Amino acid sequence: MHLIQVDSVQRWMEDLKLMTDCECMCILQSKPISIEKDEPNELILSSQYSTCDNLQLLLKRAWIISTELTRIAQKLEKNRWQRVHSVTVRVNCHVRSMMNEYNTLTRSSSEEMHQLEKLLVDKCSEFTAFTERCLQTEDEELLKSMKSCVNDTLTTVAQYFGQLIELVLTQEAQNLLRQIELSGSLYVTESAISSLFSLAQEGAHLCRIIAKEGGVVALFKICRQDGFRCLYPQTLRTLASICCVEEGMHQLEKVDGILCLADILTDTSHSEATHAEAAAVIAQITSPHLTFTQHLSSFLENMEEIVTALVKLCQEASSGEVFLLASAALANITFFDTMACEILLQLNAVKMLLAACSDKRIVDTPYSRDQVVTILANMSVLDQCGSEIIQGNGVQLLMEMLFEKSCSGNPAEAAACERVQQKSAVTLARLSRDPEVAEAAVKLSCIPRLIKLCRSPTERNNSDSVLVACLAALRRLAVMSPDGLEDSDFQQLVKPRLVDSFLLCTNMEESFV
Repeated sequence: MHLIQVDSVQRWMEDLKLMTDCECMCILQSKPISIEKDEPNELILSSQYSTCDNLQLLLKRAWIISTELTRIAQKLEKNRWQRVHSVTVRVNCHVRSMMNEYNTLTRSSSEEMHQLEKLLVDKCSEFTAFTERCLQTEDEELLKSMKSCVNDTLTTVAQYFGQLIELVLTQEAQNLLRQIELSGSLYVTESAISSLFSLAQEGAHLCRIIAKEGGVVALFKICRQDGFRCLYPQTLRTLASICCVEEGMHQLEKVDGILCLADILTDTSHSEATHAEAAAVIAQITSPHLTFTQHLSSFLENMEEIVTALVKLCQEASSGEVFLLASAALANITFFDTMACEILLQLNAVKMLLAACSDKRIVDTPYSRDQVVTILANMSVLDQCGSEIIQGNGVQLLMEMLFEKSCSGNPAEAAACERVQQKSAVTLARLSRDPEVAEAAVKLSCIPRLIKLCRSPTERNNSDSVLVACLAALRRLAVMSPDGLEDSDFQQLVKPRLVDSFLLCTNMEESFV
C-alpha cells in the first residue's frame, strides 16, 4: 500500500485518532460510545463522508491491524507474553471498531460477510482470552506447549481478517461499478470513477479485484459513449492504473480496448487532455517491465495509426506533462518491434524530438529527456538514423546528455539522470559505426567526457550501467579516432577486455589532488 511510503510523522498523526479510539474501546470492553448532544464524536462517523473517505478509513484501519498482527508474531517469537497480550487486546478492539465503522457507513452487507465478521470476532475473543491465560502461567514448559496453539490462532485470525478485507473491497468495487454501469447521471458516474481511481491507487491487489469484477469493461463502455466525453480523461487515467496487472490486460483484450484507444488518439475532435490520458494507457500496456504480452498481437494491427497519433501529440504538446506521456508511450513501443522505429523514421520523428529538446518549456525534466534518448537509442539500430541525427545536430544533444546530473538530490530524479547518461552513451556507440557521426562526436570532445565518466564514479553517480555504456562508446570512437586518447587511457580503457576495464574502473579511487 502507498500508505507505508508517506512521512512517518504524518503517518503517526493520522493513526493517532484510531489508536486513541482503540484505548477508549478497551476500557469500555468494546461497547459503542454514545453520542452526546452538540458534542462531536470521532468514532461514529457522519454520513457526509464520501465513498472515497470511507475506503481510505477502512484501508488505514486494515493497515494498522496488519501491522499489529505482525507485531504479535515478533513478540511471540521473543516470548514477550505481556506485549503479546496487550497487542492482542488492541487488535481485538481495532477489528470491532473497523466492522462497526464499516457497517455504520454502508448499512448493507451480505450474509457471507456477516458470517466472516462473526468468525473473526469470535476468534479474536478466543485469542485475547488465550493470551491472558498464557500471561498468568509461570510454568515454562506449559508456555512452550501453548506457544504453538497461540501461533495457530494468530494464523487463523490473520486468515479470517484477510478474507474479510478481500470481501469488503470486492463489495465496494462492485458497488462502484454498478453505479458506473446503471447511472445515466454525469455527476454520479464521475463520483464513482473518482472513487474507483482512488481504490486503484492502493496497489496491484486492489487493481486485480477491480479487473476481476469487470472494471476495465465498464470503463471502456464509458469511453465509447459520446455523452460522457467530458469524463474521458478521468476514465482513461483510471484504466491506466488498473491495466498495470495481468487481469486488467486480459479484460482490455476482450473488449478490443486497443482499437478504442486508437480511435480516441486519432479523433481530432477530442481534447488534448483526452489524447494525453489515452497515451498514458498506451504507455502502461506497452511497458517493457510487464511480463505478460498477450495483448500485443492486436496492438501490432493498430501500431501505425497509434504511432502517428503519438508523434503528432508530441509535436503539438502544450505542456511538458503532455509531451512526457506521449513520448513515454513512443519509447515503450520502440522496445518490442523495429517496425515502430521504421514508422518513426518515415514520420521525421528524429527531427521533431531534437527540436522539442531545445524547447525547455516542453522537455523540462530528466524524465522527458529519458524518453527522448530511449527513442533515439532504439532507432539508432537503423542505418538511416545516423544522417537524421547529423542533420538535426543530434550529436551535440547526446553530448549534452552525457552531462545530465540531478540538482535536487531526489532518488527518482537521480535514477532518471543515470538512464539519460547510459542511453546517450549507448546511442553514440551504435551511431558511431557511421564515420560521419563518429567524426562529429570526436570534434565535440565526446572522448574526454566518456573518459571522465569512466574514471570518476561521482560523475556517473556510481552507476555500473553508465560505466559499461561509456566503455562501449569509447571503444567504438577509439577505432575511428585512435589519436584522441592518451596512452594510459588506451591501455586501461580500450585495449583490455571490457570486463577487465570495468573492474579497473569500479575499483578506482578518485584523486582529489
